Amino acid sequence: MAESEQQSGSMSEDKALEITMPFMVPKKEISMVPDMAKWKRSKAYADYMGFILTLNESVKGKKLTCAYKVSETVEKLLDLLDTLDRWINETPPVDQPSRFGNKAFRTWFTQLDQDAEALVSAVLPADKQSAAPEIAVYLKESVGNSTRIDYGTGHEAAFAAFLCCLCKVGALKVDDQLAIVFKVFNKYLSVMRKLQRTYRMEPAGSQGVWGLDDFQFLPFIWGSSQFVDHPTLEPRHFVDERVVNEQQQDYMFLECIRFINEMKTGPFAEHSNQLWNISAVPSWSKVNQGLIRMYKAECLEKFPVIQHFKFGSLLSIEPLKP
Repeated sequence: MAESEQQSGSMSEDKALEITMPFMVPKKEISMVPDMAKWKRSKAYADYMGFILTLNESVKGKKLTCAYKVSETVEKLLDLLDTLDRWINETPPVDQPSRFGNKAFRTWFTQLDQDAEALVSAVLPADKQSAAPEIAVYLKESVGNSTRIDYGTGHEAAFAAFLCCLCKVGALKVDDQLAIVFKVFNKYLSVMRKLQRTYRMEPAGSQGVWGLDDFQFLPFIWGSSQFVDHPTLEPRHFVDERVVNEQQQDYMFLECIRFINEMKTGPFAEHSNQLWNISAVPSWSKVNQGLIRMYKAECLEKFPVIQHFKFGSLLSIEPLKP
């Protein structure tokens, strides 16, 4: 972990993570397209992007199966996600005429809505319990929309914001970085895939084959970072089903490709055109840099995504001081 502890970003100094201001329940601040300028200048944008890039650096060249520290807070987060997973088993889909958007998801979501604060309290240290109502909002936002029964990159961003807030209050530390991606985020992905399958959730604002993926974006960023300087695997290899099957337990990117192959039929170049194009990029570092640019442009700078983002004391709409 020594090298990742040197990384700059929102997790670089524990003392910088200590928040002393009063916590507040986050609310929407971006109601019109011109408000997007506020978001891009905000402390929240800088903190969120700093968090994503810090984790991107920490996983560079590392396998999911490598050795890393698993702290008590990480264990508690895994328990929280296990609870969400168990609730899916306890809430089977209902019979309904429409194939997509099973209404049982609303029952599942109601349980999370009621219990989110208690779940977050169980993760937080004793002296940070007052942060639970603020941080719980991001957990609730991270699983999809209960009205539309859909899920997309805005919900994924809420989970990253949830983890970022846990770092900002000091519940997660610098030496948790690998476990945040490889344990916690990976487990979150597995629960979200189960939700998507079980309740046939619609992609939120999907761009069809011109989007990267119907549901996720971050595992492609962090997953491509894992491959940087890999001695044998190049971007062209991820469309090879044999490579995917043999290596997906080590690489988040390949696990995403496996899930796409499982959920979609027909030629890969047709159902996942954008990923097919990425497979022609010569190096993983170029893929990684390109995906970060694409994430900013296609997710963080798109009003339909950011209009749902909520701002509180930890991820503040206040402008970043120059």
